[in-house]
Amino acid sequence: MKLKVAFVCTGNSCRSQMAEGYTKHLGSDVLEVYSAGTHPTTAVNPNAVEVMKEAGIDLGSHYPKMLEDIPNELDILITMGCGVVCPFVPNKHEEDWGLEDPVGKPIEEFRKTRDTIKEKVESLIQKVKEGTLS
Repeated sequence: MKLKVAFVCTGNSCRSQMAEGYTKHLGSDVLEVYSAGTHPTTAVNPNAVEVMKEAGIDLGSHYPKMLEDIPNELDILITMGCGVVCPFVPNKHEEDWGLEDPVGKPIEEFRKTRDTIKEKVESLIQKVKEGTLS
C-alpha cells in the first residue's frame, strides 16, 4: 500500500509543485503524492515549469490547489519552509524542509531550489522504502 504524502507551501506555485513532480517521477511505486497551498496562486510559476522541464519532468498540466483539495488524512506532511502554519492535517510524519522561495529571483535560484528538492525527495523515498521514516 502506498503512503500518502502532501507538500504544502503558501502559493503552491513553485517548491511544492517541484516536489510533487519529482515524487511522482521517482517514487510513484511507494508514494501517492499531492501538493497544495494555504493561499494558492492562479498558476504554476513559469520558471518552475522551465527548470523542471530541463530535468525531464513536465509540470505543464499542474495547477495550484487548495488544502481542501488534498486528502484530509495523510501519512506524511511536508511543509516547504515558508513559515506556513497549516490547519491541522492528521498525519503520521511531519517535517519542514526550510526552503527559501525562489519566486522573483533569477532562474539560477530556481535551479538550485529544484536540485535541493530532488535530493530531499530522493532521501524521503529511500526512508519510505527502508521503513526508517521516524
